[in-house]
Amino acid sequence: MTHAPAIEFDNVAYGIGDLSAEFSFQRAAGTVTAILGPSGAGKSTLLNLAAGFLSPRTGRILQDGKPVDDLPPSARGVSMVFQDNNLFAHLDIRTNIGLGLDPALRLDDRAWRKVETALDRVGLAGFGRRQPASLSGGERQRVALARAFVRRRPLLLLDEPFDGLGPGLAADMLGLMLEIRAEVGATVLMVTHDPDEASAAADQILLVSKGRIAADAPAEGFFERHDLPELESYLGRKSGT
Repeated sequence: MTHAPAIEFDNVAYGIGDLSAEFSFQRAAGTVTAILGPSGAGKSTLLNLAAGFLSPRTGRILQDGKPVDDLPPSARGVSMVFQDNNLFAHLDIRTNIGLGLDPALRLDDRAWRKVETALDRVGLAGFGRRQPASLSGGERQRVALARAFVRRRPLLLLDEPFDGLGPGLAADMLGLMLEIRAEVGATVLMVTHDPDEASAAADQILLVSKGRIAADAPAEGFFERHDLPELESYLGRKSGT
């Protein structure tokens, strides 16, 4: 028995002219894909198309073999973690996570227990009544991961969520993300600018350049390749060295 890809971009095109992007790829369930490329290459555009914040000009986006182009973001099986963690500053941590379960916060006792479990899972037990401003950057990213964990959606989109945290904390957060991904069974698309982060976390690499996929390959050995001019340029290497 064959299974449909967890996520598929089928000849997806967005924008026109110099601002256009075209993507075709598919990923099996449970895999982790690192998306790399220079600033302005189209990495965030790809994630926003997957999330439903942008709509393709042509082509189809499918989840588990079913087109989702006509579905709003809230109706897709997607959780997204941004670099700026996207928390509401005027709401406490518990409420920020609860919004991941129901934007109207119509939550029963069982749902609130899920929120507390998620906080405990990311090492923030007892933090529920604190405000985002009272937390460090790493703690706020833990809250964002807790919200993704409590939603338990099959597709997890990460847009440079650990950028600026420092190497040690970023590595800890990356490990936590992978643990949560395994528990939820999610497929991950992760934008990063860090080759070490990509090598540590990803099964596959998408290298994006000028709105196109320059390479789609296994992560193992990818950064040792010298046959891709876009990779050489991205890493700042002289071609062939």
